[in-house]
Amino acid sequence: MMRLHRTCGIYSLAAVLLLLMVACRTEILPIDRPHIFPGVRVQDVSFYSTSLARSMPYRVYLPEEISPGRKLPVVFLLHGAFGNFRDWSNRSMVVTWAARGLILVMVQGDQSSYYMNSVEHPRDRYEDYLLRDLSADVSTRFPAAAGRSNRALVGISMGGFAALSIALRHPEIFCFVAAISPAVDILHRGFSVRHFGQWWRTRNVFGPASDTFRQAVDPFALVQTANPARASFLYVTAGESEPLYGPCRRFARELAARHFAFEFHAKPGGHDWGEWDSQLPGVLATLMAQLRDTQQLHSANDSI
Repeated sequence: MMRLHRTCGIYSLAAVLLLLMVACRTEILPIDRPHIFPGVRVQDVSFYSTSLARSMPYRVYLPEEISPGRKLPVVFLLHGAFGNFRDWSNRSMVVTWAARGLILVMVQGDQSSYYMNSVEHPRDRYEDYLLRDLSADVSTRFPAAAGRSNRALVGISMGGFAALSIALRHPEIFCFVAAISPAVDILHRGFSVRHFGQWWRTRNVFGPASDTFRQAVDPFALVQTANPARASFLYVTAGESEPLYGPCRRFARELAARHFAFEFHAKPGGHDWGEWDSQLPGVLATLMAQLRDTQQLHSANDSI
């Protein structure tokens, strides 16, 4: 009888724990409520990525009314670690950008890919997926203008790291790149028991500390070798109360020392969507100016 009671007790405890887990998971699941804005529509897409060998989702904001034959500049938006492609539309007012005649592509980068081609998991080719597969799918489905002068990249935190790394290695793709609270120092953080999970996830993407891939994609290393004359315009922000404020300021000083075209902005706030959303008007103003300037330069070169 005691064995029966003990068995029943174990099953009861397991059932309670299972219910608690389900309840907790249900509580933390984000509600998908994208912000809406007059004259802007939202569309979700799922497409097959050959680089990742699976279907991937993305979300698009674009103007409701687009004249036949008109092509619009495209802005790719990268979320942070443990986020998803819905974050930008649910947690910021980036929707207003589409009312200015832009196509906004909200990219799915999964939990901690850093949008890089993983060293430890060769099938996780996130950079190829972003720059090749996704870009091609967007151009097929939407009235996206081609060429560097019509392409921009904006990322937060993990996505900010990717934006800087990609910009410095592929200046021919984007005319404007913004890194909002970028994890620019992620490859310089040593082993820590307290942050073991972060250390392990970073190692899976970038390999061990001695791996040459780290040097090849590290923004602090790249800023020393990239050609400032060919680089994208870089816009870097940070919250004055976040741990990344110091590394971002150091990176901005390196950009200044090498005479890159860039802006650095800091505002009160931490590493959260409240601070990031407050930075968006400044990002948009500079983005629109850069798109206008590069398009005018492109047109002038074509007429020569």
